[in-house]
Amino acid sequence: MTSIGYDDEGAGEALVLIHGHPFDRSMWRPQTDHFRRAGWRVIVPDLRGYGEHHAAAAPVTEKTTLETFVRDVVTLLDRLGVEHFVLGGLSMGGQIAMEFHRLFAARIRGMLLADTFAGADTEEGRAVRRATADRLLREGMSGYAHEVLTTMVSPRTVEARPDVARHVLEMMTGTSPAAAAAALRGRAERRDYTDLLPHITVPTLVVVGEEDAFTPVRDAELIADRVPHSTLRVIARAAHLPNLEQPAEFNAALAEFLGSLPPGSPAPRPPRAALPPAQWAS
Repeated sequence: MTSIGYDDEGAGEALVLIHGHPFDRSMWRPQTDHFRRAGWRVIVPDLRGYGEHHAAAAPVTEKTTLETFVRDVVTLLDRLGVEHFVLGGLSMGGQIAMEFHRLFAARIRGMLLADTFAGADTEEGRAVRRATADRLLREGMSGYAHEVLTTMVSPRTVEARPDVARHVLEMMTGTSPAAAAAALRGRAERRDYTDLLPHITVPTLVVVGEEDAFTPVRDAELIADRVPHSTLRVIARAAHLPNLEQPAEFNAALAEFLGSLPPGSPAPRPPRAALPPAQWAS
């Protein structure tokens, strides 16, 4: 049995947000709090192996593909009775969102692609991901997490917002090394989504931190150039996690985008007793 934690807050049309690597659903707390108050039903799952995920029947596999993550999210949404929604993802979460569109495009009303990259890895990139996976299994998460902290968030954020830096570090060090390694191996083999981009016909918001070194502004520009109905927003004074580093600016950009969408039908909620509020199991 696999049990995955999630937040389901607010009421109205559904906004589904997918976290990045190696984080958990708490990275979206500033957006969950803001948009539930703004009249959205915000659904934020932990991905397989992250956060409150618990695998009781089998250990984490050697490789977790993006498709596996997508199908986990689909299972959750089906259990929650959510058929159509706005889908957002950051970094690996953005790649999961693109894979979701490949598999289930008809369910998506709009997309948020934040600090992500559409292309496949190069041979060198695949080698780096696999080497990092081996390192995490060998050494654990702590050394890696401290090493990349000032790339995940800007040095300015570390100094001015120590609470944010601490949260990011806690998410990274709290992630299972086996799960993180499995996700890295799966991402190393992901498809190239560049040719998919022109087929994303729903309104799309592309967001990137101005100082993002992992997925620079040029990567966001490529996505925005190729997705037909897209808007690009660059968040100043932010690196790879602008939703945490500059939440007011990020939320304002997302709110403007959501406000521009044609109205849909609110997702019905299941009876309270039919589904536990914090976890689902399969």
